[in-house]
Amino acid sequence: MNADLHSHSTASDGLLLPADLVRRAKANGVELLALTDHDEIRGLPEARAAAAACGLPFLNGVEISVSWGDDLTLHIVGLGIDDTCSELVAGLARVRDGRDGRAQRMAGELDKVGIHGAYPGALKYAGNPALISRSHFARYIVEIGLVKDTKSVFDHWLAKGKPGYVAHPWATMDEAVDWVHKAGGLAVIAHPGRYRASRRELRRIFTAFKALGGDAIEVLSGTQSDADNRELAKMAREFGFLASRASDFHGPGESWIDIGKMPPLPEGLTPVWSKLV
Repeated sequence: MNADLHSHSTASDGLLLPADLVRRAKANGVELLALTDHDEIRGLPEARAAAAACGLPFLNGVEISVSWGDDLTLHIVGLGIDDTCSELVAGLARVRDGRDGRAQRMAGELDKVGIHGAYPGALKYAGNPALISRSHFARYIVEIGLVKDTKSVFDHWLAKGKPGYVAHPWATMDEAVDWVHKAGGLAVIAHPGRYRASRRELRRIFTAFKALGGDAIEVLSGTQSDADNRELAKMAREFGFLASRASDFHGPGESWIDIGKMPPLPEGLTPVWSKLV
């Protein structure tokens, strides 16, 4: 199945409206789509309606920011969630409450290295202080001509250890998994190959996630290398995780891969969608 179970719209840091994202997925041959905006579910009704209109099977989703260890941010995707679940709704609201303060601290750090006006510049792209993210800062920095693309912005200023990076306490892993499960969904670790974690640390993350009842990992992600994907397929088998397939699409010309264009899952894995549809 051409399932794409991690994508973003303008409800968080994507470039397309939820309905336009759905129509692009349909045109690209996607057979099952999940919208998984960062800590936000307000785009789901529009996406569901557009999916129903064009006959595209659709899953409610969300991507939850999680603090791990001293200074590592993980992301846990919830798939097949009830977006009216009170525990999930309240938890996401609490996580979003921290975004504006972090953004203002990021702007202060960027100002120190000569990038001025970053907060209003990023807010112009976000539209809402509760949704502002590093991607919005990246778009502003590209706009003012310092680099040619958003990936270069992260490499120079916004990744961990760079001048504009600011750590922030998000949800805990157990909170995120609990919210997803209370909402009737499956919990998935997003793009494990992207984290700046050693193999030993990644195994610790998977062990803790498994102990909390975590369900799946993104074996295939548009932000991972082929080598990462092969290694994660092995680890999914070892830990007994379901396997997800996801582009992590944010927008045309900005994402690593277009929505619906991932290769098939490796053999010997149980797809996460087998438990959802």
